[in-house]
Amino acid sequence: MVDAMDTSGPRVRDDMTVEVALSVMASARVEYLLLCDGDDQCTGSVTRAELAVHRGSSTYTDRTRLRDVLDGPFASPVPRTAAVGEHGRAPGVLALSC
Repeated sequence: MVDAMDTSGPRVRDDMTVEVALSVMASARVEYLLLCDGDDQCTGSVTRAELAVHRGSSTYTDRTRLRDVLDGPFASPVPRTAAVGEHGRAPGVLALSC
């Protein structure tokens, strides 16, 4: 678990596919997603640019899940900053339940 993570961004489960995650980012107009495990704990974050690199690799398939790229250089435990609204979320960002 990452204690210092900014949890104001959209949160998704780590079993989501890379394709769906990229679609969520495009729809929500965000550059990153917070990743949650089965216990609803934020475990890291991943950016659109990081997923695009992975998507372009020769090992990529449309069934690749976010957790499949967590151990590689694509997921970041580093907090991502965002402007936070009155309810603790970035304004205009769709919050997805983990």
